[in-house]
Amino acid sequence: MPTGKDTKPMGLLALAGLAPYQEKDGEEYMNDAQMEHFRLILTAWRDQLREEVDRTVHHMQDEAANFPDPVDRAAQEEEFSLELRTRDRERKLIKKIEKTIKRIDDDDFGFCDACGIEIGVRRLEARPTADLCIDCKTMAEIKEKQLQG
Repeated sequence: MPTGKDTKPMGLLALAGLAPYQEKDGEEYMNDAQMEHFRLILTAWRDQLREEVDRTVHHMQDEAANFPDPVDRAAQEEEFSLELRTRDRERKLIKKIEKTIKRIDDDDFGFCDACGIEIGVRRLEARPTADLCIDCKTMAEIKEKQLQG
């Protein structure tokens, strides 16, 4: 599955085998059906990342060689280093996904941590681990840029 630079798979809905959630008139936000929709997305994403980790471990075990040529050895070490950095980012992402699944379990999912308003189904489909509404996220990014100079 192709991934973006932030290791988020392209098409989380497709990964989970789901279509975009169709809200019904008068439907309560973050009802059981919506919670299950996002649980399926997050679980599929987490499972896909775990498979990548397993593949990397097997690849590194299979490809590990003690090259007599220092250039070959350095190239392999650099390749392994890049893979390990990617997997470390994915490991952190898996923790974030698991934290988000726990929020679903605790019935505390889909609302902005900063202001308490609804994050929105479409935003959550695009970034299921989002814990800020778009306005609060924008403000946080502006503040972060100001702090960086």
